[in-house]
Amino acid sequence: MKKILAAQRESFMAALPEPMSIRKDRLKRAAAMIRDHADRFCDALSEDFGHRSREQSMVTDIAGSIGPITHALKNVEKWARTEKRSVQFPLGLFGARARVEYQPKGVIGVIAPWNFPVNLVMSPLAGIFAAGNRAMVKTSEYTPVTAALFEEIVGRYFDATELAFVSGGPEIGKAFAELPFDHLLFTGATGIGRHILHAAADNLTPVTLELGGKSPVIIGKDADLKQATERVALGKMLNAGQICLAPDYLLVPSDQEGAVVEGLKSAVGAMYPTVLSNPDYTSVVNDRHFQRLNDWIDDARAKGATVEVVNPANEDFGSTNSRKMPLHIVRDATDDMTVMQEEIFGPILPVRRYDGIDSAIAEVNRRDRPLGLYYFGKDAAERRRVLDRTISGGVTVDDVIFHVSMEDLPFGGVGPSGMGAYHGFDGFKTFSHAKSIYQQARVDVAKLAGLKPPYGAATRKSIARQIGR
Repeated sequence: MKKILAAQRESFMAALPEPMSIRKDRLKRAAAMIRDHADRFCDALSEDFGHRSREQSMVTDIAGSIGPITHALKNVEKWARTEKRSVQFPLGLFGARARVEYQPKGVIGVIAPWNFPVNLVMSPLAGIFAAGNRAMVKTSEYTPVTAALFEEIVGRYFDATELAFVSGGPEIGKAFAELPFDHLLFTGATGIGRHILHAAADNLTPVTLELGGKSPVIIGKDADLKQATERVALGKMLNAGQICLAPDYLLVPSDQEGAVVEGLKSAVGAMYPTVLSNPDYTSVVNDRHFQRLNDWIDDARAKGATVEVVNPANEDFGSTNSRKMPLHIVRDATDDMTVMQEEIFGPILPVRRYDGIDSAIAEVNRRDRPLGLYYFGKDAAERRRVLDRTISGGVTVDDVIFHVSMEDLPFGGVGPSGMGAYHGFDGFKTFSHAKSIYQQARVDVAKLAGLKPPYGAATRKSIARQIGR
């Protein structure tokens, strides 16, 4: 890995300034790499998960990878323009000028997760390549078939000094994070994010952390319950809930809990009338996560929760080795249950009641700041209060998750749900160095401003002007 990094950095420095034509060419090759092997990536994803919906993979990992690259291709010249900045009066009158030029940082490290192991490699690469950088990617050990496919095909599209993939377990991940990158992007769990930050600290490597947390859904007092429950169910069941932005718990008005639960059941039944043999529904990624989810359900039951399993076809899940898991709605969820303490990352949805919007807001605010927050409702004042009184990485109103797919919006967390952001122009800026350039006027500005000794009347006049006397 050190040799790859050294070769990439040497190649990067030799090529400066990175031409726009090369940046665009890399973006085009990145899109071609995914487009040309779309079917193989879908097969690899399904093998890694035990079963993964082919259409879902095409939407989230194939189209979802090419979309950000296409957006970058369309906009990179605009993003890279020099920005004129103002200078203090009267320097501009004397001919002084200021500007910001966006310069590539160098070699960017990307540590990708297992839940969307193509999209969460390629979406960052859109900004990385647009900014003129090289990249090294550490893939997840939980999706080894997908990782092996990347390693097999990357050489057909990129020289190793432009883009390289490495794979392996925690020890490789630790060594990767300790490399002196010019920037490091990590997507994954909050607990691991802390270790990544520690590992990068010795090199003072700037870090973007895309983490997770418990993203709440607030059902407003006048929400369209049919629409809201359908959209929540769709977001929760996508990838079997294995999404950092999946709805993690529902806050519902006390008198509407029953209607919300029935709406969820109806929506799930319409989308997934069967689960076990349904090609549209994805499996839990591995045995460890499957066991974890079942343990958390048992914990909730043992502590007094009512768990309603949404099983429209009354299938026998105990008679199969499949890791297909139906939606489990956890009612009467309390703070001492694991499902209300940890990010769930699976098809389990706790439901909690509230009386008055301020109590729902207080429920959100006493927890760590989440990656996403979702509000459904028609009351503009109530909506505004939720937006003003809560802090989250991003918000989708009247739906869930969708803000992540808007390329012109920054995507990132806040506090325990992450730091920094990327996507679109914000990604270009994250992976660029904004270089300040000041060009001095021809006149002796230091003398005019009283900065040149011996100090005297001009100095005192300048000080008085600046401090407002």
